[in-house]
Amino acid sequence: MTVSAAQRDEPEPARSGQGHRTTTTEVGRFCVAACSCGWRGPARRARSQARTDAETHLAGL
Repeated sequence: MTVSAAQRDEPEPARSGQGHRTTTTEVGRFCVAACSCGWRGPARRARSQARTDAETHLAGL
């Protein structure tokens, strides 16, 4: 199994008064959303779904 270099989207801007910043990282065929607070979403095949996971995390704060 070969793992390619991770590709990152730019972090989402932190919401006012909150230090949370989300990113998406590609690992092989999957994309994972993560937050600066330590939260990490499930591996997704669709980048759009990983971004939705990150948006849902930020909305739940």
